[in-house]
Amino acid sequence: MRLVTFRNGAGGPRLGAIKSGGVIDLARAAGGALPVDMLEFIAQGSDALDRARECVEHSTAQGYDLDAVTLLAPIPRPRKNVFCLGLNYRDHAAETGAKLPERPIYFTKPPTCVIGPDEAIVIDPRISEQVDWEVEFTLVIGRGGRDIAPDRVMDHVYGYTVANDVSARDLQFAHGQWFKGKSLDTFAPIGPCIVTADEVNDPSSLDVSLRVNGVEKQRSNTRELIFDIPTMVSQLSAGTTLEPGDLIMTGTPDGVGFSRKPPEFLKDGDVVEAEVQSIGVLRNPVRVRQGG
Repeated sequence: MRLVTFRNGAGGPRLGAIKSGGVIDLARAAGGALPVDMLEFIAQGSDALDRARECVEHSTAQGYDLDAVTLLAPIPRPRKNVFCLGLNYRDHAAETGAKLPERPIYFTKPPTCVIGPDEAIVIDPRISEQVDWEVEFTLVIGRGGRDIAPDRVMDHVYGYTVANDVSARDLQFAHGQWFKGKSLDTFAPIGPCIVTADEVNDPSSLDVSLRVNGVEKQRSNTRELIFDIPTMVSQLSAGTTLEPGDLIMTGTPDGVGFSRKPPEFLKDGDVVEAEVQSIGVLRNPVRVRQGG
């Protein structure tokens, strides 16, 4: 199932599912038996998901046309920071000259970074002039837990989405750590949907790519991940409780702007498209803030 959060006109965010090019309002289709909020829906587990599948399967109406609604980030406001992994692709480590890490490298991005499809990545030139792109295959946690064994991790993965770990390289390198340069407002585009885990046969073999103004900048495959999903989730959960709806960006492959010769960075009017096979394309324009 392809789950979305959408807005129809001036109404508030609603939980939906994509069917035949349209969006079904799941709470309405279920007669109010399903929540309107994605986080609450995920927290209700398999029973809610089964009910949603029934609604989609037996719905005779197409629902809203995709062109008539605004897709938001699937989880517009995560309950806590988005978890991220650094240097988790072999090809990216090679292009940056970094030694392959012996353990997963974790950092986070605050919920205030999150934007949805077609929302603008905003650059403030007073803060950064070296804003870069990073396509990220992203996990969505379903059942929460702590100290999750590697062989049980996939029982806790609800689904997958696409993210762009937008990064201010001048801040990142000046501060000597990753949090600040990756945590500016609008620096975590996520979407366009959550694809439930049952619809992705092999998450360890998905193409990932990114284009700027239609020109391909990144292309790789999740086969290049240094740490696989069971490893990255089990080690993250060691002593740390994961909760329903938590997001984990799994790292980016080679082709980022700062490592190019000469380096390339995003500019006003650019359009960035991050794509993961079987999930979709996350498109965001770039806008440079003018004045104060």
